[in-house]
Amino acid sequence: MSAPEPLKGIRVVEFTHMVMGPTVGHILAGLGAEVVRVEPIGGDQTRRLIGSGSGYFPMYNRGKQSICLNLKSAGGLAVAKDLVARADVLVENFRPGALDRLGLSYEACSAANPRLIYCSEKGFLPGPYENRTALDEVAQMMGGLAYMTGPPGRPLRAGASVIDVTGGMFGVIGVLAALEERHRTGKGQKVTASLFETTIYLVGQHMAQFAVTGSPAAPMPARVSAWAIYDVFETQDDPVFIGVVTDALWEKFCKLFALDELWADEALRINNARVKARERILPVIRAMIGQMTRDEVIAKLDGTGLPFAPIGRPEDMFDDPHLQHGGLEDVTLDNGTEVRLPTIPLEMDGKRIGAPQSLPKPGRDARAVLAALGYPQARIDELIASGSVEESA
Repeated sequence: MSAPEPLKGIRVVEFTHMVMGPTVGHILAGLGAEVVRVEPIGGDQTRRLIGSGSGYFPMYNRGKQSICLNLKSAGGLAVAKDLVARADVLVENFRPGALDRLGLSYEACSAANPRLIYCSEKGFLPGPYENRTALDEVAQMMGGLAYMTGPPGRPLRAGASVIDVTGGMFGVIGVLAALEERHRTGKGQKVTASLFETTIYLVGQHMAQFAVTGSPAAPMPARVSAWAIYDVFETQDDPVFIGVVTDALWEKFCKLFALDELWADEALRINNARVKARERILPVIRAMIGQMTRDEVIAKLDGTGLPFAPIGRPEDMFDDPHLQHGGLEDVTLDNGTEVRLPTIPLEMDGKRIGAPQSLPKPGRDARAVLAALGYPQARIDELIASGSVEESA
């Protein structure tokens, strides 16, 4: 089955780097939009990151066309402005004022293209912090997420770029809402999403907990759980997470594992009573699970409705049997290596988002993009020869 393309016909021009901005373009591309990624001459520096950054570009730049422009040259800037003039959406995530200084501010772009939706992905929404430089980690530290993730006194960044990616998702939500409004008004608008406010939205449950209880939320490793059994349990080999989150599941859990003594205590049949009795219950459960292998525990729990999870690692996901059913798509990296990477986690009308992709080399689509703008061949050759536009080798 062909992948859904609900945004087919929507044209996006993307001036981005790193993760947050490219995430917006990747999701829009995955939904069928035509996305032209504008890179500097030589290609985005994100392509060359090592260590934890080496996966940024291939993960969040699939499904896009690439054109490399020298925006400091008159020719390169003219191409950028022509791209904006025919676009439905512009996405950018550079520091405040960076595009403004090039003549690509929202005001300038919307004057040339009143239907344009201009999506800015920033560190902060307007306020005292708006001109600060922010990163995913900065937002996690400032906004309380790192405090909640690590043990007391040891703030810890989450193990993925959750704020960059979620901030990009909020940008997509804003773009889709603006497209819908444009159907009624005919006018575009500016949409801004941010790292800091995204973090605050995610920790809002802990803020609400304080508002409700009057007590600060403890970091997750030291939290008082809402359920007695909601932990990682050691087996004879690899650990397993198990959650018993309702009274009905407590009954099922006790009968499944023959915990007759615990089930016989009628006081424990109410969740809050079990939470207060955790110090008595958990040693019994840990001892019982500790006598089994991980596979034995999973075999017993699978299909029962009890929440459980083996402790997976990112590299394990390539071979996950569930993800083989549409959760990964074939990607050819720009060095020719073939890999499988996560698809956008959506199904529409019974079809999964995602299709085989080839990661673009820097400037791979220069001639095609310029031709689509209506440039004659002689002008295209002139732009490439002058260095305003770079063509991939």
